[in-house]
Amino acid sequence: MTDQRLERETGPAARVAALAVPVLESMGFRLVRVKMFGTTVQIMAERPDGTFSIDDCANFSRDFSPVMDVADIISTKFHLEVSSPGIDRPLVRSADFEAWAGHQVKIEMVTPVAGRKKFRGELEGFHDGEVRLFIDNPEGGKEPVLVGLPFSDIHEASLVLTDELIADARARLPATGYGDGAEIDEDQISETKEDDDNG
Repeated sequence: MTDQRLERETGPAARVAALAVPVLESMGFRLVRVKMFGTTVQIMAERPDGTFSIDDCANFSRDFSPVMDVADIISTKFHLEVSSPGIDRPLVRSADFEAWAGHQVKIEMVTPVAGRKKFRGELEGFHDGEVRLFIDNPEGGKEPVLVGLPFSDIHEASLVLTDELIADARARLPATGYGDGAEIDEDQISETKEDDDNG
């Protein structure tokens, strides 16, 4: 099975995602998600190992801003934010659910499973097209219940911030140059470029 991303963007956000993917891939990165808030375009990306440095954010922003300008998806001036997934990151690929097994996760489904759309529990992993997690016993028993949720029906999933997750996430990062959710915007890039030119 290919490690396909859950594509939940619609409208202009989906158009931005379609433009961003080839640019990201050409730089050795991959898209996590795109969100839009008014004239703010938020792109979350990462390297295949889950890291995404401040320099990565800036380099992608510089390459992608002209692409956005030409595409004219947003007719007015827009604010581009590029960030790493952060510690309590979205889970968008089957490999994400394998990589973070053992941690707390919250998942919202497109269609209800056993009468409910929202689930929270300890991630067990990914098997045969399903994301599996241990949830509190709905009947009140002490032992958690293992449930399987169809990957293709997941609307949104993310890790829950815990002390254990923070320790694990930091242990996976290189010693320097990486933030937990660094954001670079067009104004910062312009200022940095001007400083470089004047220096």
